[in-house]
Amino acid sequence: MFRFDKALVYHCSPTLSGLKPANLLSLSKEDYPNLPELVQEYSGLLSCKGISFSILCECSCRWLLLIFRREMLQAQLSSPAVQSLLAEEGYPISSSIDVDHLLSHLKSRLTSADNFPHEIGVFLGYPLEDVLGFRRFKGEGCKLCGYWKVYSDVDSAKQCFEKFDRCRAILFSHLMAGSPLTELVVSPAKAA
Repeated sequence: MFRFDKALVYHCSPTLSGLKPANLLSLSKEDYPNLPELVQEYSGLLSCKGISFSILCECSCRWLLLIFRREMLQAQLSSPAVQSLLAEEGYPISSSIDVDHLLSHLKSRLTSADNFPHEIGVFLGYPLEDVLGFRRFKGEGCKLCGYWKVYSDVDSAKQCFEKFDRCRAILFSHLMAGSPLTELVVSPAKAA
């Protein structure tokens, strides 16, 4: 279990700290053959801290796991511009955002689309301009590459990347010093 804690903290610190709505984690089935059970266990441990898990897809050798804060994700997906993008991609958009329904559609797009559904970036809290830029330029010609490919506000993205790096370093050092994961995760009230 400590290996899973390390993977969560290393790759998902911005979400665990309430800095962004979601992180994506790709895990080897060889290393995590029992991931569904592990997700169920960690959901019980971290749901009171506002953290949710969803296995988005799997192939013969990997799992793709979304770690998210439901309220933050709902707010992210409620933006009219984001809803417009999702509607273009066939997502069921209504006046009240149903995160589970949208995640279900994302799962079906991941398993059936000919191309990777790059709108996943809006689920991860990436700036819409950068998600649109990535789509438009097919991942080429970005101004900066870090946690995502930046096509718009480089200065803001640099500050964000530095904040994410500091967050990871702090949480990871606390975890390695013996702090339990449950103490490292920010509660929803503090994340807001």
